[in-house]
Amino acid sequence: MDFYSYLAAFGTSALVALATLLPIANPTSTAPIFLSLTEGASEKMRQELARRVARNVFLLMVGATLLGSFLLDVFGISLDIVRAAGGLIVINIGWRLLTTNSAESPRAAKIAQNYTPEMVRSQAFFPLSFPITCGPGTISAAITVGVSLASSSIALSAVRTAGAIVGLAIIALLIFLSYRYAEYLLRLLGDTGTVVFLRLSAFILLCLGIQIFWDGAGNLLATAIRDGVAALPDLPAVAKPSATP
Repeated sequence: MDFYSYLAAFGTSALVALATLLPIANPTSTAPIFLSLTEGASEKMRQELARRVARNVFLLMVGATLLGSFLLDVFGISLDIVRAAGGLIVINIGWRLLTTNSAESPRAAKIAQNYTPEMVRSQAFFPLSFPITCGPGTISAAITVGVSLASSSIALSAVRTAGAIVGLAIIALLIFLSYRYAEYLLRLLGDTGTVVFLRLSAFILLCLGIQIFWDGAGNLLATAIRDGVAALPDLPAVAKPSATP
């Protein structure tokens, strides 16, 4: 292959990774959740959290792209199991955000103002990076992208992998920008509009968790029913009545 063929493969892989994972990660829709979970935190702390979340998500996506299918095979875990377990986590977080009493906001703000570097490090990964920003759907899609990068040519596989990593880096940058400036975007809505938008985002997150869980659990249930039916013994054939008296 010539240089232009490798360049085309590089660009195609970057675009495939970007087009596949960005709509699923959708950082603009999770930015309000980021604000809810960091309510009252200083701008400096939010900026640090946004940077850490973007870095963690980038590493998660790269790891899932390069090693995801291998690790699942090693531990004997299916993608449906990952979806079901991750969906339950997202449901729990969405429900807590949806049922949070607005009267608790001053207390939450007071606690958040006392963020320490240890709290930033602990919350940056769970739940902000996983599963809020990079959930089971994103990881499953990243594994799928990783499978598509394989080729009989080592050089072509390397070029495709490099292109995919560039696409993942662009997604991480968009996540950082969405989280870093989320407060400015929501400020245009006003106090009432922000509260309504945050509640609506929490409800959407809850629905998303249910959808992720059902995508995995539904497939597992269908497989179990199909295997159970296949394991049933064959029923004896029913003798047809004779046509003659």
